[in-house]
Amino acid sequence: MKINILAVGNKMPDWVNAGYATYIKRLPHEITAKLIEIKPEKRTSSQQTQKLLDAESKRIRAVIPPGCRLVALDERGKQWTTVKFASVITEWMKEGGDAAFVIGGADGLHQDIKASADELLALSKLTMPHGLVRVILAEQLYRVASVIKKHPYHRV
Repeated sequence: MKINILAVGNKMPDWVNAGYATYIKRLPHEITAKLIEIKPEKRTSSQQTQKLLDAESKRIRAVIPPGCRLVALDERGKQWTTVKFASVITEWMKEGGDAAFVIGGADGLHQDIKASADELLALSKLTMPHGLVRVILAEQLYRVASVIKKHPYHRV
């Protein structure tokens, strides 16, 4: 299964890139991940948030791989346990196809992206910096893979 991580934001701090890379390189060969960074819209004091989200939404849509299961990350989405997440990924692997997880920028995701997603997923009810979400998602994907492979990384 190929997992695409579409993330608004580029020029991340070294700790974000290092944290993300640490977990992604641990994924087993059955699950591969590709990070697609999306340039955020330039913020100005006179620009309205909705216009920023509109512009970022167009950039996101332009890079969504065709036929992917779309998962939008949002604090108001479903909250799964890691074991539930592992069972969902296992089911997706059986069904075939790839998945795309979308991480919004500083203002979140446009409502149309969230509405068109197959899943709306919350990693936490807390609002997090979008760079940190990359690291947490990468760690959870590795943890999910360890659950699927019955590796001792995830302890129940």
